[in-house]
Amino acid sequence: MHKDNTVKKIAEYKDKSLLIVDDDNPFRDRLARAMEKKGFIVTQAESVKKGIKNVQLIKPAFAVIDLRLTDGNGLEVVKEIQNLNINSRIIMLTGYGNISTAVAAIKQGAIDYLAKPADADDVEKALLADPKEKAQPPENPMSADRVKWEHIHRVFELCNRNVSETARRLKMHRRTLQRILSKRSPK
Repeated sequence: MHKDNTVKKIAEYKDKSLLIVDDDNPFRDRLARAMEKKGFIVTQAESVKKGIKNVQLIKPAFAVIDLRLTDGNGLEVVKEIQNLNINSRIIMLTGYGNISTAVAAIKQGAIDYLAKPADADDVEKALLADPKEKAQPPENPMSADRVKWEHIHRVFELCNRNVSETARRLKMHRRTLQRILSKRSPK
């Protein structure tokens, strides 16, 4: 494996402030500890409201924001960051990766989009990568089976966990869908 020259070190940045907004408390805490060990000065928030309040207080140079939060959409936090600090480097995280949300995140000012669970190394690479260079592929991308499973579960949640409606929208047999939903997620 070759060393990627397009990634700067956090020590090269004057402002090391990082805001992590995610409503998954254990994940957010783990990521915050890992990013602090890497040299970032981390602030955490678990909601859109608290995220926006932190943005107004610290105007972070870096941000990692979950797309779906309990009280709204993480893109609201991205908009606030862009209004206050246009040079912020923002990464969107989500367990429901799809093209339309990725496009919306980039249009709002995010520099990259990572699927959960993303590890601290992937987040650091994305935050510090040269925006003019093509991004490196992830070390451990989700398998095609996992992507399919995530999509099915996302549609299921959007249909308020209604199996018949989900099956109709996915154009699959209801029993096939029930078998998929009863299984654990693939690796």
